[in-house]
Formats: sequence, C-alpha cells, structure tokens
Amino acid sequence: MTMPRFAAGDDPGASFPDLLRKIGIDPFPASALRGESGRIDSTRGNDTVLPHATTCLALTYDGGVVMAGDRRATMGNLISTRSVEKVVPADDLSGVAIAGTAGLAMEMIKLFQLQLEYYEKVEGQSLSLEGKANQLSMMVRSNMPAAMQGLGVVPIFAGFDPLVGRGRLWDFDITGGRYEERDFVAIGSGSALASTVLRVGWRTNITREAAIELAARALWEASDADTATGGPDILRGIYPIVASIDAGGWDRVADDALASIYDTIMREVRSR
Repeated sequence: MTMPRFAAGDDPGASFPDLLRKIGIDPFPASALRGESGRIDSTRGNDTVLPHATTCLALTYDGGVVMAGDRRATMGNLISTRSVEKVVPADDLSGVAIAGTAGLAMEMIKLFQLQLEYYEKVEGQSLSLEGKANQLSMMVRSNMPAAMQGLGVVPIFAGFDPLVGRGRLWDFDITGGRYEERDFVAIGSGSALASTVLRVGWRTNITREAAIELAARALWEASDADTATGGPDILRGIYPIVASIDAGGWDRVADDALASIYDTIMREVRSR
C-alpha cells in the first residue's frame, strides 16, 4: 500500500480527519447507525437501542486537574454496561471525558488521540493545550448532523498547560462551541447534582487528594438520585474512573484508593 499524495492546494496538512476525508473515508458516518429504512433503529416504542454514556466531571486543583466519570452506560431504562471507560488520556498531559451516544463518543476519542499523534509526527512538535481543545471542537462540530438526529456527543477536555504552569479545562456544546472553565465542570444526566457538590466543596487552592475525594463525592451524589449514573459497584469491584493530570502527566487513581474513599463516604451516610 502506497501513501496518498496530494497537490499543494489540496494537502490536508496536519489534520488527520481532513486526511481521511481526502481519501474518501467519513470519520463520523451517521449512516452507519441507521437502518435500511433510514431511521434510527429502535425497539420498545421510542426507546433507542444505542448505549449512552452519562456523568463526567473535571476540576482544577493546585498544580493540575482531576477528571472523573462513572462506569455506567444505559439504553433507555436498561443498563447496557457497567464498566465503560468514559475518561481516557488524550496524550501525556491531557485527558478527555465523554457523555452522549457511546459508540460515536468512543470513535471520536480514538480519532482525537490519533490526531494528536499524527500532528506531532507531521509538525515535529505537540499542539498546545488550547490547540488540542480547538481540534476537539472541530470534531464535535463535524458530528453535528448526527447530533441533530439525537446522536450527540458532548466531551470535557482537560490537562496541564506547561505554558502557564497550571491545569485548564474546557466543556463543549453539540455545535462545537468550546468554553474554558476556571474551576470545575460536569456533563451528562447527573451533571446538575454533581455540579452542586463541586460548587459547595471546591476551593481555589484545593489539593490533589482533596480534589480526588470531592470528585468521588460528586459522583456518589449524582448516582444516588440519577438512575443513569452508576455509583461504586462493591459487589463487582467496579469503581468510577478518577485521574489527575499535572506536570508529571496522567495518573489514574487506583481502585483500592477509591474503595477507601467510598468506604468513608458510606460510613458518613449511615451515620446521618
């Protein structure tokens, strides 16, 4: 297989999605999610059979950011999977979390990771953190036709910015609009509940350990009232994904540490 060649005015440059389109591949084919009739496949009346990922959040702390997400994906009133990974590293110094149609979201994450690697190889240097947020914004906007059919994907992007020496985070809307938040953000069906916990507990110079505990508490409260948000599954040993990103890079919190945090939370809930 030979590498594709382009004329000077037709070169896709460092954009991997543009490269795919130039060679005839649609990176976000909405038609792949539609049946022969042209309608989105569904059963049980109006309930879609497509799995949806739900609550994710991110918050800054003194030296970086913490990202967290529950593990549940739902199909209408059914649990599709209990162990989906909605929070993943984008590269060494950044991460992305997703809510929305799970299949499209996973595809977008993989393409975004590949885009960052492709850009670095073509340009010989990494994108800035803000440049990465811009690139993800373009991908979300490319998915807008599917989003208008109910197949939306809404991510959070966060990471450590070596240019300013602190953590930064962004949320997005389905049109690709990106909005930088200074303190915290939550998305998904349990976002209102999680945001309330974050708003009450977040402080300007919060430590990494306190930020991790606050993220765990926010997901606990969201799962307690929102059926689409999964809490810690003690029986199966499944806990939310919680990770910090600082100058040293991505660091996922071990399940043993989360088990200890949630044990403390459960004892406090029982006592009151």
